Amino acid sequence: MIIVTGATGRLGREIVERLLDRVPAHRIGVSVRTPDNARDLRERGIRVRRGDFAEPATLAHAFEGADQVLIVSTDATGGAAVTGHRAAIEAAVTAGARRVLYTSHMGASPTSLFAPMPDHAATERALRETGVAYTALRNGFYASSAVMLLGDAVRTGRLVAPQDGPVSWTAHADLAEAAALLLADEGRLDGPTPALTGAEALDLADIAALASDVAGRPVERIVLPDEEYRAGLVAHGLPKDQADLLTGLFAASRRGEFAAVDPALATLTGHVPTPLRDVLKEAIAAAG
Repeated sequence: MIIVTGATGRLGREIVERLLDRVPAHRIGVSVRTPDNARDLRERGIRVRRGDFAEPATLAHAFEGADQVLIVSTDATGGAAVTGHRAAIEAAVTAGARRVLYTSHMGASPTSLFAPMPDHAATERALRETGVAYTALRNGFYASSAVMLLGDAVRTGRLVAPQDGPVSWTAHADLAEAAALLLADEGRLDGPTPALTGAEALDLADIAALASDVAGRPVERIVLPDEEYRAGLVAHGLPKDQADLLTGLFAASRRGEFAAVDPALATLTGHVPTPLRDVLKEAIAAAG
């Protein structure tokens, strides 16, 4: 059985949907914190069980009978994230899984300036230490984050943020397809994958230009010093640790941590990755 965690989140849900195109429903199980939110998956023949990384005892039942377990990384950072990921890895091994997969990141590094990246590196280390076959999916930076950074710039005409660097923005749909393919074809990529990225790396000036073109109205890129940007976030109610995290994203991108472009995703899926223009176009249309 293939177990997918976090199946009510955006990436986990898309992975399950694409896995259903390749694997019978009775061979898929999901581990979710709130099973009621996955009732539609149960109705389609998927096994739904409660599993919470913060409650390791729940994972034994959620992972029962697993041949493969895909651990979708949590939204937490720091010790809580790594502790939860380790608990899931240990539960997968104890359940007898032949392979453990993990949604890591192209920028996974213990020295990264962006807080989630050391967490991914620590989780990959935990995977290596198990001695069980594993695949660390080094996913490109989510294109949805570019939409988040764009914010209301189309309305205001100003995209305000610290100096940044190029990022190979990658659509959830493409990453979900890649994960489903690797689950259905066990062992196709072993260990850390190449960077699974979009076809180009773009900075916020590029994003402002794309948004201008798509929306048909000018969007100016305005650069703020890091501390001024961070102070503005805090003044608008964002917790200080979250402001630090977001500011760290810009520092890491300036250092080129997310600039790599690799053909691996296109090779794996058999098609060109979704361009950021298409993602922006959909988001701008939805925003009216």
